[in-house]
Amino acid sequence: MTEIFSLKGQIAIVTGASRGLGYEMARAVAQSGARVYLTARGANQLADAVATLRGQGLDVVAKAFDLAEPDACVQAIAEIGAAEGRLDILVNNAGINAWEPLAEAKSATWDRVMGTNIRGPYLLCREAARLMVAQGYGRLINIGSAMAVAGREKITAYVASKHGLAGMTRALAAELGPKGVTCNMMAPGYFLTDINTTILARPGYERGVSGRIPLGRWGNPDEVGGVVAFMASKASSYMNGHVLVVDGGLTETFVLPVDG
Repeated sequence: MTEIFSLKGQIAIVTGASRGLGYEMARAVAQSGARVYLTARGANQLADAVATLRGQGLDVVAKAFDLAEPDACVQAIAEIGAAEGRLDILVNNAGINAWEPLAEAKSATWDRVMGTNIRGPYLLCREAARLMVAQGYGRLINIGSAMAVAGREKITAYVASKHGLAGMTRALAAELGPKGVTCNMMAPGYFLTDINTTILARPGYERGVSGRIPLGRWGNPDEVGGVVAFMASKASSYMNGHVLVVDGGLTETFVLPVDG
């Protein structure tokens, strides 16, 4: 039974993998047997992440580039494809957020968020799909957010980008499914990662959010790894165009106050 979850001999890319959820996704995919290219903008932090995973006996490679640079996205896929002769898994995890009340929002912010959260993943999917279709197999996994199925104030560009990524996932699933390539999205909720340090510092914020989550807590980063590894494996062979929300039940339920 465990063979159906094996990624042995496969080549994978995980973007935004130098820390946080992306790091845990890369580790889980590598633990399942794949050779994983970790990508991120910061070369030094990426090198540290790769060194740590190699120390755990995992087959990982660093590939630094900026997702906001279209030419860099195209070049990265081309170089990995040329080096490995194949590409089996792409995990589009990298993304950015921006807090701006609508009345104060800048067009430049919108462009920056869309460039990283939509255009970058689109280009990577396009280039990866060419390799995957040629071999008749592939897994495209986009990482969205609970905000891909819900909305929230003051992060309009981010919410719009994640809803857009969900739509792109479904469109690619329809087009590429007949060619042996599936496309799905994993949508995480609130997790205890470095990127959330600022909001976690707000008095009562963590507890307030936890009170709305049926499991009563934020997620730990290592709780996403197995989900992505499953989505990358043959065990998910009949899942296509799906948005899998991993948020402790936050967006799927309505939790009343304790005294309600």
